[in-house]
Amino acid sequence: MNLRRHLLLPLVAALLGACAAPSGPGGALDYRVPDFAQRAPEAASGYTEKPGWSSSKFMVAAANPLATDAGFQVLKAGGSAVDAAIAVQMVLGLVEPQSSGIGGGLFLVHFDGKAVKTYDGRETAPAAATPDLFMKDGKPMGFMEGVVGGRSVGTPGTLRALELAHQQYGKLPWKALFQPAIKLAEGGFQISPRLFAQLKDDASKTLRNDAAAAAYFLQADGTPKPIGTVLRNPEYAAVLRDVAERGPVAFYEGAVAKDIVAKVRSHPTNAGLLSEADLAGYRAKERAPLCFDYKQWRLCGMPPPSSGPLALGQIMGLMATRNLEMLTPVKQSFGWEPNPEAVHLITEADRLAYADRGRFVADPDFVPLPGGNANALLNPQYLWERGRLITDRSMGKAQPGAPVPQPVALANDRSPELPSTSHISVVDGFGNAIAMTTTIENVFGSQIMVRGFMLNNELTDFSFTPSENGVPVANRVEGGKRPRSSMSPILVFNRDDGKLVMSVGSPGGSAIINYTAKVLFGTLDWKLNVQEAISLPNFGSRNGPTELEDGRASQALVDALKAKGHEVKVMTQTSGLQGIQRTSKDGQAGWFGGADPRREGIVMGE
Repeated sequence: MNLRRHLLLPLVAALLGACAAPSGPGGALDYRVPDFAQRAPEAASGYTEKPGWSSSKFMVAAANPLATDAGFQVLKAGGSAVDAAIAVQMVLGLVEPQSSGIGGGLFLVHFDGKAVKTYDGRETAPAAATPDLFMKDGKPMGFMEGVVGGRSVGTPGTLRALELAHQQYGKLPWKALFQPAIKLAEGGFQISPRLFAQLKDDASKTLRNDAAAAAYFLQADGTPKPIGTVLRNPEYAAVLRDVAERGPVAFYEGAVAKDIVAKVRSHPTNAGLLSEADLAGYRAKERAPLCFDYKQWRLCGMPPPSSGPLALGQIMGLMATRNLEMLTPVKQSFGWEPNPEAVHLITEADRLAYADRGRFVADPDFVPLPGGNANALLNPQYLWERGRLITDRSMGKAQPGAPVPQPVALANDRSPELPSTSHISVVDGFGNAIAMTTTIENVFGSQIMVRGFMLNNELTDFSFTPSENGVPVANRVEGGKRPRSSMSPILVFNRDDGKLVMSVGSPGGSAIINYTAKVLFGTLDWKLNVQEAISLPNFGSRNGPTELEDGRASQALVDALKAKGHEVKVMTQTSGLQGIQRTSKDGQAGWFGGADPRREGIVMGE
């Protein structure tokens, strides 16, 4: 670990030195490819300590140095937080294609200094989709059987959501924001250790069945191109040039749309239902934010179809009177570790929240929450009653509650949710801030490449089983519906003065909720800075075993939890947290950013 830190810090210094690159005249973006563009972002994959970064004016945190640098150059040129997010996303689609891109979707939470808005760019099911989409011979398909191929592809929402946000909060021209990704796609970038690791995993066995993906990512023998190989993607650059010139219509209608639909519907083993009408008719949605109070703070995030902020509101509501601030982390040989009693209490709250999530949460345009909104599930009296189930012994598995008097006729959803996602946090020099989580769902999505970008497999976030004993599952497949998500982009504010405190979020599938909760408790209750909180060992429960991060869980913690009746599972927990928090020094406001040691991200600012 010390060697990795030694190797990382020179890169960080080089990146921060690049912050001095001048902007174009008159605030226009004159993107300059950084000198590290053809160097791998990190010396090794795995866990690499990171120092945290400080700035006084603006800051951007993203999952790859090239993406972070693109956002930084946009901010330096006078761009807004939304402008930076667009540039970052387009670069991530190039350098981190296993996680997000224009073939997927996103949730964006925006603060303009006065109010919070949220933008729903979640994918939608094709109009022709029915609840039995993933049923075969009366039984649900195997999960990966459903993932790979056209059946799992939802209508992408990323570009439409970014367009909607840019229309309201963009400062630089839309066209300018595609410069970084276009230049990098044409000039090339090196395969990073993380991208190589994802290719080396099982993905290469399925990617080889897609001719375009195989030619781009793999060698002639079907093995991944090695770390350091320079990849160029002129097809992706051409799509971005067209979108930059004509807007998202260049993606949703015409030749690109025809190619997407043709490849989805003609997949040789698992054809899908996506149509050109689905693409042309897609609309991003502006939704009212879901906000809740925790002690002296107010937290705002995405409402359903995201289950993340709602579950966080329940978890934090259940913990509000538990004196977590007294249960500070303890020092271990590998660093700080959460207090065993804190892990016990928080994971019990997790179980209760995940039980409600599985029963009640889906696309609210199709299945309203109990009572019609989030109030019933976040009601203090309801949470107090639920909290009585938390004792000195683990409950093992929680059952859903009854947030409204009348029974809710819904069955439990057991759909999995895979972790290939990315998170971006930005604060600009104009008082704006965003938290944006973006995804194509599984690693490399549906394993289908079209014109240099990967298509999502987001429809597998729906329940494969539409009902149980005749009772419908809320998160069942329906035409035009958005699958439930756990993505949890969150903005935190002081309740007394309304000032922004923090922007945070993570990839990680259904564990996103637990990863984000860890950082919120770490910063708000345990007074860690955001980098320290991100670096804490991951832990949580998804209403099953208590999950602890492999290699970063002491035997003392395992034994303490087992003594309380927990079934403990020590496992790999690869979060990808990014966060930015407000600081104050000598009376001057500033920012401090953190990036997850488990991935390749960095933070840049000025």
